[in-house]
Amino acid sequence: MLSCSLGTAPASSPSSDLLSTLQASTPAGFSSPAPAALTATSAFDGLSTAVPTSTSADPNSIPFPSASDGLTGHIVFTCQIYKAQASNQICIMNADGTDWKRLTTDNSRQHYYSSLSPDGASVIYAAFLEENVYEIYEMTLADGIVKQLTNRQGVLNAPEISPDGKTIAFMRWTVNSNKYQVWLMNRDGSDPDNIPGITGWDPTWSPDGKQILFASDTGGSTQLYVVNANGKNLHQVSSLPAIRGRSDWSPQGLIVTYSGEPWHREIYLMNADGSNAHQISPTGGNAQGASFSPDGQWVVFTAYYDHYNDDHGCEIYVMRVNGTDLRRLTDNDYCDYQPRWGP
Repeated sequence: MLSCSLGTAPASSPSSDLLSTLQASTPAGFSSPAPAALTATSAFDGLSTAVPTSTSADPNSIPFPSASDGLTGHIVFTCQIYKAQASNQICIMNADGTDWKRLTTDNSRQHYYSSLSPDGASVIYAAFLEENVYEIYEMTLADGIVKQLTNRQGVLNAPEISPDGKTIAFMRWTVNSNKYQVWLMNRDGSDPDNIPGITGWDPTWSPDGKQILFASDTGGSTQLYVVNANGKNLHQVSSLPAIRGRSDWSPQGLIVTYSGEPWHREIYLMNADGSNAHQISPTGGNAQGASFSPDGQWVVFTAYYDHYNDDHGCEIYVMRVNGTDLRRLTDNDYCDYQPRWGP
């Protein structure tokens, strides 16, 4: 068992095996060489791996949120309501776990990697169309109208809209290239193109929209990198073992990610330059796939605190950025994962 943090690697057809869905939402073990023009420079010097300091969580004492927590906004996520990868759906709920809704309705298609637009009016996500083809879609929440933004460009996932609402960053993989690349396109899907020289996946925007944080193994082990949207100023910002990829960037400039071996993953917080990396999730939940609240004070993530070692046991939790006030948002007999917090 690896991770619930991201969709499957390219496959010939959807699989009904839950375990393949729970592979990390990032590529596992690919080793495409970086272009010669790409020279990653580290933004840290000898950043040490954080030593876990959080205490273990007691599954019997994890409460649901209360009004006093002040959780606002909405969380979109992948809900495996049929316990089968082939019918993964996109769901949404209030940040306190109330008012759960299923957004996608095609039971025969896999849906992954949802995120909310900066104004909270729409959700963008990837869905399996045919062999080695994932398309990116945007759904308007007020009326449920869905617009397909891409057309047979390969396996596309992890779409995220820039803070100004004009540009979409996403990952692209094709059979012919066998490379995971960070691409950009206009909000309407026009003018898609890769960021020059960048090999990686799981992109997310900086608060000012000028930079992109993503995961890559261009330096050997998988780590997080930052690059300007024009492809300049590439630099490494993490030095943690067993990073998979999914990360987020807070309004205060902090980065959250996850690290660790299968069934022993934890959430880590660090400064934008990679310094002061430290574990914030209570130990023992196999925590992963974190996202900040819009105000940067809370983190939502997937974990197994209540159903450890259960293939269908991943639920969605929130905690403060200092690792306190752990709350459970979902409690189902199937996996809820890939949460993304928005307005």
